[in-house]
Amino acid sequence: MHENFFHNIKVYYEDTDSGGVVYYANYLKFLERARTEALFSIGYSNKKIKEKFNSLIIVKSCNIDYKKSANLEDELKIRSFVKSITKTSFFMNQIISRDDETIVEAQIHLVFVNENGKPVKIPDEIYSQFKPYFCDSIKT
Repeated sequence: MHENFFHNIKVYYEDTDSGGVVYYANYLKFLERARTEALFSIGYSNKKIKEKFNSLIIVKSCNIDYKKSANLEDELKIRSFVKSITKTSFFMNQIISRDDETIVEAQIHLVFVNENGKPVKIPDEIYSQFKPYFCDSIKT
């Protein structure tokens, strides 16, 4: 069984349109914050990865399914886990829920790149920290 990263977010006025509904692009910000917090929880940050490994983690693609809208002052929970991994990239699934109801599902393809934007091997140190969060499908 793999583990999950969890991150809670409250919807503020700035996240919504004039009707109090979360603007669709803001879900991408919520997901990014959750991934950043997941990195922090295993002892890393984007800044630390850049300084220590001369690498960046970039989003190569994002597939997002909007099921229901979130509204002003909703309390949201974002569950994130690593679905699959290769030598240079991984897919992270993220689910945003309100109470026990799924409102957004996303699959994010993340790639480790050097400062020139070329894919590089995920550092062993980071790979081993992420290992408990991997699903069963690990690719080599």
